[in-house]
Amino acid sequence: QVQLVESGGGLVQAGGSLRLSCVASRNIFSLASMGWYRQAPGKQRESVATITNGGTTTYADSVKGRFTISRDIAKNTVYLQMNSLKPEDTAVYYCNARNVQRMPYWGQGTQVTVSS
Repeated sequence: QVQLVESGGGLVQAGGSLRLSCVASRNIFSLASMGWYRQAPGKQRESVATITNGGTTTYADSVKGRFTISRDIAKNTVYLQMNSLKPEDTAVYYCNARNVQRMPYWGQGTQVTVSS
């Protein structure tokens, strides 16, 4: 079992920045991967960024060059630095973790709203 707690969402103007944090209840190095997903109203949940146990990162095309995923293993925390935010980035952002059996765990979500 893994509990995930997100923080850092909020309201920001277009072009601004936010940093999301996700604290895990166990050593994140023991997990296969962690990542961030988002879900906008009326849309399916989509992957935004992931980081594997080995440190490999992947990004959705829509956020490449603007968002950066990182981790602090000592703090069991994964971050999502979001720069140059756009109104279309508005969504509930969810932290995700997968164990070595690829079982997914989810946080409760944090709202990000980007005003134009």
